Amino acid sequence: MKVVALAGGVGGAKLVDGLAALLSPDDFSVVVNTGDDFDYWGLRICPDLDTVCYTLGGLANPGAGWGQKDETWETLNGLKSMGGATWFKIGDKDLLTHLRRTELLAERRSLSSVTRELCSTWGVNHLVFPMSDDPVRTIVHTAEHGALDFQRYFVQFAYQPVVRLFEFCGAEVATPAPGVLDQIGAADVVIITPSNPFVSIDPILAIPGYRQALEDKVVIAVSPLVGGQALKGPAAKMFHELGVEPSASAIASHYRGLLKGFIFDVRDQTELEKIERWRIIGLLTNIIMHDFQDRIRFAHEVLKFCESILIRSK
Repeated sequence: MKVVALAGGVGGAKLVDGLAALLSPDDFSVVVNTGDDFDYWGLRICPDLDTVCYTLGGLANPGAGWGQKDETWETLNGLKSMGGATWFKIGDKDLLTHLRRTELLAERRSLSSVTRELCSTWGVNHLVFPMSDDPVRTIVHTAEHGALDFQRYFVQFAYQPVVRLFEFCGAEVATPAPGVLDQIGAADVVIITPSNPFVSIDPILAIPGYRQALEDKVVIAVSPLVGGQALKGPAAKMFHELGVEPSASAIASHYRGLLKGFIFDVRDQTELEKIERWRIIGLLTNIIMHDFQDRIRFAHEVLKFCESILIRSK
C-alpha cells in the first residue's frame, strides 16, 4: 500500500514517525505545511518542516515539541545580552539548520532540493516535501492586533489574540512542489494527520492542484481533538473564536467532501452517528501518542483502517 501524508506540527510529526517505521521509503512520503515559514535573524526558518524532519531523524526535542534534543543556548543568551530579538527561541543546534538552509537557498536552490539535502544529512530516508517551493504566508487576522504573521500570533503573542479569519498570501499563485502530485497520483491512500486544520492543512489545500488531486483518492483524516480539546496548540480555541463548537465532528465537517474515512478518539464515540450520516466511515480508537510505541501502535491501526476502506472501495 502506497501512502502520502499531509502534515504539520507535533501531532502530525508523531503519526508520520509511526507510519515511517512501518512503511518503506518507496511506499510512504510526506507533504509538509510551509505557510508558517518566515525570516528571523536574517535566516529562513521552516518550523513545520523541521519538526517533521527532526522527528524522523530522531533529533526532536521530545519535551518541547520543537527544536532539537540536548540543545544548548549560547547564541540566544548572547544575543539577548546585546538587546537582540529573542522572542522566537532558536538553540545552537537548530541554528545550524537555519544557517545551512539559508546558505543553500541563497545559491538559488529550491526549498525541495534543500530539504532533500538536509534530510540526507539527518539520515531521513523517506521523501519529505515542502508543500510548495513558492512562498506562502499564513496571516492570522485578529480582533486585537489586526493581521499578524503566523509566528508572531503563535509565538510572540502565545496565540492569545482572538482569531477572526485566516489568509494564505501567495497560495493562489503557488504550485505544489515538484514530484508531489505524482506521489499523490500513485498513492493508494492519502492521510491527513492530526494537525491543526486551519494553519497546518488548509495552507496545503489552498494551493491550486492539491484538492483536485485528492478528489479521486481515498482520503482519511485523523482528529487532533479529544473531548473537544486540542492535545497541543490552539485548534480548539480557533474553532470557538470562529463560531464552531470544537469536536471530532467539527474536524470531520471541516474536511467534508474529501473524506472516505475519519479516525477519532473513543472518548468522542457519541459523534460517530453524526459523522457516519455524512457517508464518512468512522474508526474509534485511542489516538493519543505518548511515546514511540504508541506511535507504532496507532500507525498500525491507521494502516489497517486504510486497508479496510480500500477493500470497501473496490
